[in-house]
Amino acid sequence: MAAEDKATLPRLVFTKAKEYGAAAVQRYQKFNIYQKLFVWGTFFLYLSLATAFLVIGPDRIGQTLYNFAQRISHFRLGWLILTAVFFVISFPPAVGHTTLITLCGYAYGMKGFPIAAGGSLFGSAFTFVILRLLFSRRLRRWSESNEKWQALETVVASKGLPLIILIRASPFPPWVYSNTLFASIQSVTLWQFFLATFVVFPKIAIFVFVGSRLADLSDGETRSHMDTTTKILNVSISVGGVIVAALASWIIYRLMRKEILHLHGVLPEIDELAAEAIEEAEEGAPLLGPHSEPRARYDGSSA
Repeated sequence: MAAEDKATLPRLVFTKAKEYGAAAVQRYQKFNIYQKLFVWGTFFLYLSLATAFLVIGPDRIGQTLYNFAQRISHFRLGWLILTAVFFVISFPPAVGHTTLITLCGYAYGMKGFPIAAGGSLFGSAFTFVILRLLFSRRLRRWSESNEKWQALETVVASKGLPLIILIRASPFPPWVYSNTLFASIQSVTLWQFFLATFVVFPKIAIFVFVGSRLADLSDGETRSHMDTTTKILNVSISVGGVIVAALASWIIYRLMRKEILHLHGVLPEIDELAAEAIEEAEEGAPLLGPHSEPRARYDGSSA
């Protein structure tokens, strides 16, 4: 029986990979020209970064990042600069939230956690308020013409804060588009959004800690005084922290989808539409995404 399980495991992995690949292709085919350009631009950006990492070398890149982080930490208003950057990257389509959190650990060690947590909390809350104020009319028009968004609003209003917390803790949609998503849902209040953001603090703490460990490994002088055991321990802790954060995020994402798709008192059709609306939020819908054609208003009441 054990041999059969081992034989079916690669087949299961292959099947799942094929399913996710097909779903990704179908989703890509639905993108407009600007969204496809964004995907290819992101691909070439990461390809360029990977190439630079291999050509320049991890030691030189790590030392450069360490020196930059140290300059920030020795600057009297360095913490304020990092906080201001958190406000900037909280607006879509900016990226780099996790990288900035790690930089806080690079620069200040675990003392960088209040900077990362405070910047994430108040930066996202500021984005929530500004987007809702600027796009209130567009939001109403979208809600009246898009059945998926009506379904999502029905589901969120039905479940309330627990579902809001699950969506906020989920890695999808990403941080910046999660800000847009909640600003787009009229039933989500600022205090609920504020409270749900506290849930991501443990994840922020993990990446700050990883940054503090990477800082020790990046500095040539500090690294030269480490024995082999200490180096292996630091690398293991850093990699382990990232794996734990990624695994927890995936579990939360699965729980979030399960909660949406099996919500009691809500029609299954509405659950499906709400799940699709969550995925579309990665393109910035409805505040920053392209409008769809008007559709008949969807009745969100259960039978």
